[in-house]
Amino acid sequence: MSKRIKLRTLLFGGVMTLLFLVLIGRIYYVQVIDRDTYYSMAKNRWSAAETLTAKRGTITDRDGNVLAMDTLAYNVSVNPRLIDKLGIAEEVIKGLKDSLGISESAAREVVTAKNDEGVYYAHRELRNGGLQIEKALADKLLEFREELKKDLIEQKLGNDTGIMINETLKRYYPRKTLASQLVGYVSLDREKMTGVEAYFNDRLTGVDGFFRYEKDGARVQLAKGEVDFQQAQDGNNIALTIDNDIQHYVEEALREIVKKYNPKNATAIAADPNTMEILAMANMPEYDPNEYWKSPYTNMYNHAVGSLYEPGSTFKIATLAAAVEEGLFDPEEEYISGRYKVPGDTVVIRDHNLDGWGQISFLRGLKLSSNVAFIKLGLERLGAERLRDYFTRFGFGQKTGIELTNEATGSIRFQYNSEVATASFGQGVAVTAIQQVAAVAAVANGGKLMEPHIIKSITDPNTKTTTVTEPKMVRRVISEQTSRQVSEYLEQVVSDQVEGTGKNAYIEGYRVAGKTGTAQKFINGKYSKEKFMVSFIGYAPVDNPKIVLYIAVDEPNNPNVGGGTVAAPAFREIVLKSLRKMGVAPNWVPENDVETKEVKVKVPDMKDANISKAKAQLKAKAMPFEIVGNGGTVVAQIPAAGSLIHPTQRLYLITEQRNKIAVPDLTGVSLRDALELSSLIGAKLVTEGTGFVVSQKVEEKNGVRTIRVKLSPPIGSDDYVEPDPNDVEETNTEGGEGESGEGDAEGTDASGGNSNADPPGTTDGDPPDITDIEHVGEN
Repeated sequence: MSKRIKLRTLLFGGVMTLLFLVLIGRIYYVQVIDRDTYYSMAKNRWSAAETLTAKRGTITDRDGNVLAMDTLAYNVSVNPRLIDKLGIAEEVIKGLKDSLGISESAAREVVTAKNDEGVYYAHRELRNGGLQIEKALADKLLEFREELKKDLIEQKLGNDTGIMINETLKRYYPRKTLASQLVGYVSLDREKMTGVEAYFNDRLTGVDGFFRYEKDGARVQLAKGEVDFQQAQDGNNIALTIDNDIQHYVEEALREIVKKYNPKNATAIAADPNTMEILAMANMPEYDPNEYWKSPYTNMYNHAVGSLYEPGSTFKIATLAAAVEEGLFDPEEEYISGRYKVPGDTVVIRDHNLDGWGQISFLRGLKLSSNVAFIKLGLERLGAERLRDYFTRFGFGQKTGIELTNEATGSIRFQYNSEVATASFGQGVAVTAIQQVAAVAAVANGGKLMEPHIIKSITDPNTKTTTVTEPKMVRRVISEQTSRQVSEYLEQVVSDQVEGTGKNAYIEGYRVAGKTGTAQKFINGKYSKEKFMVSFIGYAPVDNPKIVLYIAVDEPNNPNVGGGTVAAPAFREIVLKSLRKMGVAPNWVPENDVETKEVKVKVPDMKDANISKAKAQLKAKAMPFEIVGNGGTVVAQIPAAGSLIHPTQRLYLITEQRNKIAVPDLTGVSLRDALELSSLIGAKLVTEGTGFVVSQKVEEKNGVRTIRVKLSPPIGSDDYVEPDPNDVEETNTEGGEGESGEGDAEGTDASGGNSNADPPGTTDGDPPDITDIEHVGEN
């Protein structure tokens, strides 16, 4: 018996010793031989990491107004497995539906989601209505989650509801539809994008950082643990060349065109002709990039760079410039208008006035937009090779290099005489809007083709360095002399209020050059007689151009209207507001009784308004104004509210009592306003001459201020008097400030009425460029 006990004891001791040896061996293996592997595993359990999300760069206009930025948002996800285990699926579905405003089916699909094996998922994102939601919605969902958590705690089911709300960043466009096709959008998952967002995605996208540390079991950072940190590198900030205000003027005018003519689309580009900085680029219909999914893709397409079309008569500017440069255009030379039979062909091309105007000069042919005149210049005088060479030098048939995606190339191919003839006046060629603007800018700026660009500067917020885009000349196309001559000819297209097809673009006080276009669309192998592309392109002021603007309208609902009716009035409105916004002085001060379509605006009532509010309102209306005095409220104004004035006339806002006010700059005001203003500030006015103030001198003796002013009729009139250089202007140097505003009086457009309406008794004057092509027998 005792022997058996001893044997059992010995066996048990042996087994225990063996197990102890195995344990010691295992510990040795883990601690010594495979130490690194297990140390790494342990370290991973101690380690914690946080991602430091980099911000995507902002996009602003040239003045720093934000067009696109990152802002705080929230993503919602759920744990279907936990929700099912807790038996709260119906409560969660109802809570998501009520808090986020999503459908019950969308919420149910995520909350009850299972894998292929029928097992509930542990994590599912609510992609339909739960991605990048606003704080207000997140707060509503948080409130519901807290109520649900209380119920679970009362039932002793824990405090995890299976609903997760995580902070993130979303792309936000504070100006909504403004420049939407230009700026583009970034999708919620940041995988799809358009516009500047797409072209500069690599520059706008930052690099995420991280913070890694070691923690204990309670997830508290270890005091002597290892720390690894890398700062997030935010994306570059991009300043565009566009001007927020001019962009607004352009879009506002295009909306009016769409409202009146219901076209397929409308496009406009405004640029500085000297640098080809794009000041505005717009397309209609538009969309809101904050809610891009609500609009069709066609609304997001940038026709300004991506669409090809036959331009029509606006293209005649290139033919005209080429002929003038080669010495082949004599404005007084005459030709027979009406019809032209193409040599060696059966094709006969007619003017839009089928009977023509008889024997007329080439200059008159330009003003009347005669196709025959330009066929003679392009086909007969320049010839195919020279014409093609000039078109190429003007940048047609090649990309401009603007920093935008999907830019089209276009085509200027022609071989036969009939093709050369039609190309001379803008049919049979394919161009983009941006090519047209760059080419006409070359005519306006002295003959230099400039590369258009949309980027003003790019700033790296990490290195604080800024790269500025400098103007780039591609080539000289025509001489400065030719540029001046062509500008003078194109000015007459607008200024001739009897025959000029561009007369509706005329701006009283400014020299404007331009050309209308009404091109038949080539559909199903032939030119349509009902569908047209109508347009207008021009620039101002002619002697020192500050803006070139192109407007193209695709298929207006009335086939009887052309570019002179549809696009020219919008051009006038946009350019007038833009010139006033830029502070560009008129070439002459209009007389009160000029027998033309004089533009008038109504003076708003600013009396008793806060200065800040008054400034904002007048800037929105693009009205030039000057604050007189240092007060905070407008106590009087000149001219009076309700007055009809020329858009370039300055509005004076008086903010203090007369004895405290310094003398403002009176240059350009009428005698009546000068008298009223001097009376308001308690000064004596001594005048010399008649018309408008051209110079002033202020004297003070015995406490009495005297303002001596010289007046003259408008610049350009026979009685105009040059100001005496010894008459020094005195402006308000005691704190009053002069500021230029923008826009016209509330409820009145810059033309003093309906900017798109034709004057009584007038017609468009620019019907289609090809109204009839007939084939004549060889006999």
